[in-house]
Amino acid sequence: MTAPAGDPAPPGARAGAAPRNRGGPPKLWQVALIAIIAIVFTVAYLEIYGLLNHLIWFEEGVLKPPRWAIPVGVIAFSLLVGLCRRYLRAPTVIHGGFTESLKGGGEKPDYRTFPGALLSSLFSLLSGASVGPEGVITVLIGYISSYTRDRLKIGSPTAALGFDVAALASAFNGIVGNVLFTGIFATEFQVGGSKDAFRFLTWNLLAGTIGYLFYLLLGLPSFARSIPFEPIGELNLAYILYAVALGILGALLAVFMGFSMQAAGLVMERVFGDAVILRVLAAGVVIACIGYFIPELLFSGEGQIHGILADPARFGVGMLLFMAILKIFLLALSFKSGYLGGPIFPVIFSSTLVGIALNLLFPGVPVSIFVLCIEVAAITLALGAPLTAILLVVVVGTADQNMIVLLVISAVTAMLLGAAAKERRGT
Repeated sequence: MTAPAGDPAPPGARAGAAPRNRGGPPKLWQVALIAIIAIVFTVAYLEIYGLLNHLIWFEEGVLKPPRWAIPVGVIAFSLLVGLCRRYLRAPTVIHGGFTESLKGGGEKPDYRTFPGALLSSLFSLLSGASVGPEGVITVLIGYISSYTRDRLKIGSPTAALGFDVAALASAFNGIVGNVLFTGIFATEFQVGGSKDAFRFLTWNLLAGTIGYLFYLLLGLPSFARSIPFEPIGELNLAYILYAVALGILGALLAVFMGFSMQAAGLVMERVFGDAVILRVLAAGVVIACIGYFIPELLFSGEGQIHGILADPARFGVGMLLFMAILKIFLLALSFKSGYLGGPIFPVIFSSTLVGIALNLLFPGVPVSIFVLCIEVAAITLALGAPLTAILLVVVVGTADQNMIVLLVISAVTAMLLGAAAKERRGT
């Protein structure tokens, strides 16, 4: 998240002040404090979003409004997103990519833009745009962690990074439903190359455990086991070859996502430039039109995927592949238009549709191999984070030990293709 210009000096930073702990690492009780603050905020935010989503859009997973009302709701919320950006200076990821939407901390946001970020995030998630809640949580926790750091007088940039990532660990470990998730995430995204990586990982594990236990003790639903698959039971040479082939396919899907992001950004910049309200309204019209005819493509996809998995044959191979491509297009359009959110669930949605389409063509192969191997390869290359991708797919898809072997093979295949492509571009 890029800090807007004009950031005011933090309270307590006046000349002559002698702030306690300035320049030093936070104490463990301070890490525990931000962990509690982060998970309480995350739970409250997601509960409010869930309540609004239920009141406006969904009843037991099914869209409530009549078909004609879908475009009205999408365009109305898109307009609100544009107004938040124009008048409340809400942040966006227009000039970033998938990884930037998942990197919190490190830069100090302007607290005056927090109301815009909060409202824009809710309106983005309610608009039907193809963005997930993980990017929203990253942005908002960044504000809260930075504000808390100022109050605790933690001024060292290095310590600030570890403190902010600990806050994210508490939030993400709870909603993902795995106590180690952000330990891997932080190592790959944030602090892996830091000389203080071991200390940061300690804070991360402490805060992540607090967030995970908080979610668990409250009995709140997490994303763990949200798309479960039957275990494959055994490994054989054919399955290994499938994993390699699907790793290549997942990598190509990720490359297509990257091209879509570049194309969407170029078009939106040339057509609308700095006209922020028109930019997001135009995207809202496109999303509304597609959502009117194919409601399954609205929102991030974590809810809609269950209805498709229950009876994929009613869509057919061609329609499933068409929807997968459209979802990628909507993800790119949503990012480059100013909606606030993350890419993970739309990527999982598209990968899953490609996987079940292949399973319809080759029913003799377990569907879990098709879906999970494509998911892990696409997320690996799109985010540049293979360990995070593997753990996420294992947790969400309930992969067994044999399936994990295939996931690693698929992820490695995607990584090798990505490295080869980088080397070729560099020569």
